[in-house]
Amino acid sequence: MAELATIARPYAEALFKVSRSDAAQTQRWLDAIAAAASTPQLLQFAVNPKASADQVYQLASAALSSPLPEQGANFLQTVISNDRLAALPEVAKQFRQLANAQSGRSDAVIYSAFPIEGGELADLKAVLQKRFGRDLETQVRIDPDLIGGVRVVVGDEVLDTSVKARLQQMKQALTA
Repeated sequence: MAELATIARPYAEALFKVSRSDAAQTQRWLDAIAAAASTPQLLQFAVNPKASADQVYQLASAALSSPLPEQGANFLQTVISNDRLAALPEVAKQFRQLANAQSGRSDAVIYSAFPIEGGELADLKAVLQKRFGRDLETQVRIDPDLIGGVRVVVGDEVLDTSVKARLQQMKQALTA
């Protein structure tokens, strides 16, 4: 949703500017509050006109598994007081992009028909880092529809070597 992205951008940029030296720690608590903020019950409570900003903050912070640092608590209060709780997941996403750009890393989602673990994942990660020319933070997701092979998404780049993609290519070649 473009509107949420536009709303989230100034929050992500401001938070990144003040926490650049400790971006990894900030990303951890930001991901936690973004996950809490994406629950439908909290969002529904937050838009209730009878709920005060303090009540929304108390409920949101109670949903977290560990207490927020002072900077995190202040950030959450600011977001809630400006009625931007729904934008928190997008803020976390944009913050991660800024932190990755600073460090030369990228997030990579590897879709595979079968689990990839240990040495096999390390080997694949090394090949992908060479292919994409940067360090990658990998996450593996299982997608049985791929039949075999992998589909890798890094930002807006996609590398699809799955059996499903190859079958689609063969189908197009045969029907053309």
